[in-house]
Amino acid sequence: MSLRQPIELPAGFGPRAAMSFFLYNQDGTQAIARPYLDGAAGAAADGLPGPAAVDPPPNMPRYHQLDNWDAATNAPSQNFVYDFDLYRYHVNDTWREVLRHSAQGEVESGSVDELAAAFSDGCEIKIGVADLCDDLCDNLSGDPAHAPHHEVFVQGGSAYYYTERKLFLIGSHPLVRVRPGIPLRYRSRGWDFGWLLLRTDGHVVYRRCDPYTLKFSDHATRNAIRWFVR
Repeated sequence: MSLRQPIELPAGFGPRAAMSFFLYNQDGTQAIARPYLDGAAGAAADGLPGPAAVDPPPNMPRYHQLDNWDAATNAPSQNFVYDFDLYRYHVNDTWREVLRHSAQGEVESGSVDELAAAFSDGCEIKIGVADLCDDLCDNLSGDPAHAPHHEVFVQGGSAYYYTERKLFLIGSHPLVRVRPGIPLRYRSRGWDFGWLLLRTDGHVVYRRCDPYTLKFSDHATRNAIRWFVR
């Protein structure tokens, strides 16, 4: 979940402005990361990242906390299991892939023309970006080149089309990057959030927000991308 502010039922929002980056795995494990947005981090949470004491809420017997991270920072996170009676995954299968290209923009299937035509018709756009989280990977070599192959999907927002160059660009909705793994887990320095600018020649710019400091930085890469419309 990349758009949710914490809700304090039934009255309104939580006491501090923050994001609630909930995560749900198919094995039933869940997680939350909560970067605070209210500017109070310097005074209220200036500790170092790292493991913290497991401290489950006493009034939530169904909540089983597995670990606790960065509790004294601006970006606490934890992994847990909440004993829902049942939860389901609902899939919308109306998305269709209209373009697939390499990190150098070489078309592997579909076409930019089909993507541009769908955009002109008012279709929504979703993007699948290959290997977006390589720099978050924790492996024995410490080399992002040895990161496992993965793909991050995010919905697009504002789009632009250079008709003579046949170059299509789109800005993404907010997204959360998490260190690749099965299942996904939050850990210290293992996640961040931001926005993407993506182009059909493989050029990607990630405007990253450091959850601990709320400072922004831009990072340009080249990635293979799949483009979907509905």
